Amino acid sequence: MSDDFAHRLRIEQIRDGDRVDLVASEAERRAAAERLGIERIARLEAHAVLSRKGLAVEAHGRVLASLEQSCVVTGDPVPAHVDEPFDLLFMPEPEVGRSEEEVELGSADCDLVFHDGSTIDLGAAIADTLALSLDPYPRSAGAEAALKEAGVMSEGEAGPFAALAALRKGGDTT
Repeated sequence: MSDDFAHRLRIEQIRDGDRVDLVASEAERRAAAERLGIERIARLEAHAVLSRKGLAVEAHGRVLASLEQSCVVTGDPVPAHVDEPFDLLFMPEPEVGRSEEEVELGSADCDLVFHDGSTIDLGAAIADTLALSLDPYPRSAGAEAALKEAGVMSEGEAGPFAALAALRKGGDTT
């Protein structure tokens, strides 16, 4: 998420067991909300415990946020709360010449963040974790009524068994 919630740490200063508590300022929350395309972020904080082996840095913790997204149907604000654990592994950027090699990623590699060899940006990685935690299709309480009024069928009405149910109701008794 670029520098919306930047918090850079020098790798050589990180010690095993270091605890980092980040709380986004109003300006950082506003910038993050704009970047994510959501109404507002009232609270954004993260708590992490760090460990380091050479240039590899692990961060384990939680991201907490209170925010409002727009309903995908009505545009009304939809309040949301995020309380998401994270496990991040910061590794040096791979060498350029190795890009032709095929790399197989396992489930443990999904939260891998590359760094420049001297600093990590914990805040940006946490902001990305927040982005992945958001509901991609938030709906307000009035969304179903608005869809029905617009003539949009529900999943049950448009599903594969809806036609069979309509035939059954049509009086076919054989």
